Amino acid sequence: MTAKVLFVDDDPNILAAYQRQLRRQYEIDTALAGDRGLDAVAKTGPYAVIVSDLKMPGMNGIQFLSKAREMAPDSVRMMLTGFAELQTAIDAVNEGNIFRFLTKPCPPDILSRALDMGIEQYRLITAERELLEQTLRGSIKVLTQILSLINPEALGRSSRISRYAREIGLVMKIPEIWQLETAAMLSQIGFILLPEEALKKIYHGQQLTPEETQLLDMHPFIASDLLQNIPRLEAIAKIIAYQEKHFDGTGIPVDAVRREEIPPGARILKVALDFDTLQTVGDSKSKAIAQLKQRAGWYDPAVVTALEAVVWIEGKFQVRVIPLRELQDNMILDDDVWTTSGILLIAKGQEVNQMIRKRLHNFAETAGVREPLQVLVPLRERLS
Repeated sequence: MTAKVLFVDDDPNILAAYQRQLRRQYEIDTALAGDRGLDAVAKTGPYAVIVSDLKMPGMNGIQFLSKAREMAPDSVRMMLTGFAELQTAIDAVNEGNIFRFLTKPCPPDILSRALDMGIEQYRLITAERELLEQTLRGSIKVLTQILSLINPEALGRSSRISRYAREIGLVMKIPEIWQLETAAMLSQIGFILLPEEALKKIYHGQQLTPEETQLLDMHPFIASDLLQNIPRLEAIAKIIAYQEKHFDGTGIPVDAVRREEIPPGARILKVALDFDTLQTVGDSKSKAIAQLKQRAGWYDPAVVTALEAVVWIEGKFQVRVIPLRELQDNMILDDDVWTTSGILLIAKGQEVNQMIRKRLHNFAETAGVREPLQVLVPLRERLS
């Protein structure tokens, strides 16, 4: 696909000249002044290169390119102006992060060469981001698959708290929901180093020995240390490191961080984790919430309030018992899924997706799967 270029100027004759000179080489859009330029960035982007005049009424070129950078950080920005003072160039580079500063009149060959370099820079930026995103998705997938093989119960818990964390985050309008969901899914990765006996105690609410408790306290840091080595997971690693921190500053890690200084994702994760633990030992949802409220200083009150809203919404789910062949994406497993020989395949609470369905069908053909399955089906659309 041809890379798109946006020219912004307050002179319609100059914009028409750009169209005539460059339309055979590039896909050109034009905008008359800065406000229309921002509309174009929002509605008809993305643009590989954005070229702006400096002197424009209302919003000058530096202000426009600074705002364009916020809206489309990958786009390469250039300034084309007849006012080539040194201080103007310095301001443009510092405030708008300008790739090239060109002066009018700019010969067509020089302008084309600058645009070609800008387009190549844009391709390098987007290729690097795509590579990082693919690496990130692949790393998360590998980690969750390892967790599912080593401890299906841990993966089941991760899936349950991920769903609750996501819904709480949406109620609270938390930005970067993907970070919160990913932190929840990877919050149990540190459990891979715990003995199986200790894991069973944890997931069944049984008393741990002092040695097992010490290992349990280490698991957030083990997971956090693993994730810090993966690009773009630094914020997620911090959420996981503080997942057991109390709102009043007690708990682990032992430091001076407290209240709003704790990452918002960690505050949400703490509530989701403890809510799940209380349900695991047999508490109803209403009783579990009452228990959370009795633990003075442990939780951000705003998070607990959001959890109450989520639980009310969950009351709109219908329980169904179905054969495996009727299992569909977005259903939620309301009971553990076992092979016919008694091996746990998937713990309850996981939201069904293509990978889960494929895994269950594969086991049904080889080892056999106990049927029917108990699932939750939403009676209305989930929060999105």
